[in-house]
Amino acid sequence: MPSAALWIPVALLVAAAMELWAGLLHGRFWHGLLWPLHRSHHRKRRGHFEANDALAALHAPIAIAMILYGCAGAPGALHEVVFGAGIGMTMFGVAYVIFHDGLVHGRLPVRWLGKVPLFARIRDAHRVHHGRGAAPYGFFLGPQELASARRSRPPSSTT
Repeated sequence: MPSAALWIPVALLVAAAMELWAGLLHGRFWHGLLWPLHRSHHRKRRGHFEANDALAALHAPIAIAMILYGCAGAPGALHEVVFGAGIGMTMFGVAYVIFHDGLVHGRLPVRWLGKVPLFARIRDAHRVHHGRGAAPYGFFLGPQELASARRSRPPSSTT
């Protein structure tokens, strides 16, 4: 079996799982214990960087180490899985930078992506988060998180 038959599905699975992991970290830790750093992201930015950028870089060294192990490690299934996981983490990170930092926050010249209805819904859901400082904590699944919250709310009484 060629190596790509193992690492490519792992990469796709890990990229999708990173959205769940990022949503959990964002809700539980960024808006909790790590709020002193993350707070900068909820304020008007002065300059090109904000303290919150340090949080975005936490996973990069892990992904780099996994990719390097995949390139230099002993051949075998573990080597392929670890390489795929590193590639998946990197895929999520690149997509997040393009859509979150670029489309939502204007730090990259990609506003034209907002013409795509799905991407506009993702952008708008994240803006709800910034407006409330609460859910949705996920990013790419933010629109689904908002829809789910709307469905689970009890109907309001008009009496």
